[in-house]
Amino acid sequence: MTAIYDCSVESQLLTGLRLARGAIGRGQLVVIPTDTVYGVAADAFDPAAVTRLLEAKGRERTSPPPVLIPGIPTLDALASEVPEPVRQLVGEFWPGGLTVILNAQPSLTWDLGETRGTVALRMPDSRIALELLAETGPLAVSSANLSGLPAATTAAEAADMLGESVAVYLDGGSAGADYDAIGERPGDTSSTIIDATGLTGGTGTIRIVRAGVISRERIAAVVGDELLAPDAVAAPALAAPAVEPAEGGPAAAPADVASAASADADVPSAASDDSTGAAAS
Repeated sequence: MTAIYDCSVESQLLTGLRLARGAIGRGQLVVIPTDTVYGVAADAFDPAAVTRLLEAKGRERTSPPPVLIPGIPTLDALASEVPEPVRQLVGEFWPGGLTVILNAQPSLTWDLGETRGTVALRMPDSRIALELLAETGPLAVSSANLSGLPAATTAAEAADMLGESVAVYLDGGSAGADYDAIGERPGDTSSTIIDATGLTGGTGTIRIVRAGVISRERIAAVVGDELLAPDAVAAPALAAPAVEPAEGGPAAAPADVASAASADADVPSAASDDSTGAAAS
């Protein structure tokens, strides 16, 4: 059985991170802790690795994974435009439990699935995840569970579901403990996913695609309630993005963005898989 490395033990942390970096470089899958749920990660720029991630979870290309990133500078590298309200939100909630769907840079050489030109991005509030991301760069990360089952909040739960499809498990303790479980399902500590593609060109509103650990009220406190679309307009189902939000061209239509952003975990992006995470994470 694939080894689980206890990252509370320094020697296992160093060994686990080294093996995880190597596994990502070989196109294999790694399970990592995030601040919301555990995520299963692959090199975002390796199409075969992303396909392996989707197959391990039992997901289709219509549910692309979100992307976890190591810092705000990477946001500008991956998104074609970062509107000022998004900068305000990530300044307030990153690292943390907010996944943002934006239009992706058209020059990116990746294949996350049917994203419709969008990407779901999140910077997780996890020392272990951020250390790995600093070494590997952006990772496609979906919640570490089989599709349809609750997202794992421990490495052991992830291993029970994903088994030997994963090369390395990093155990960072219980995930989501620092958040109130106010997501869409009982006990849900998935990231909140917002679709900000409507702000392209300085107009439009932000849609909350998946309710998670960052409440609507907290988002409105940063950007104003008038910039948020009414809850009734939000997409009824998530498909993950490029966290499980999606992750050029014109902004995707609501249904397109939902499929690009179906979020399990968080994930990255950015939550439970079919409820998250995203989300990445």
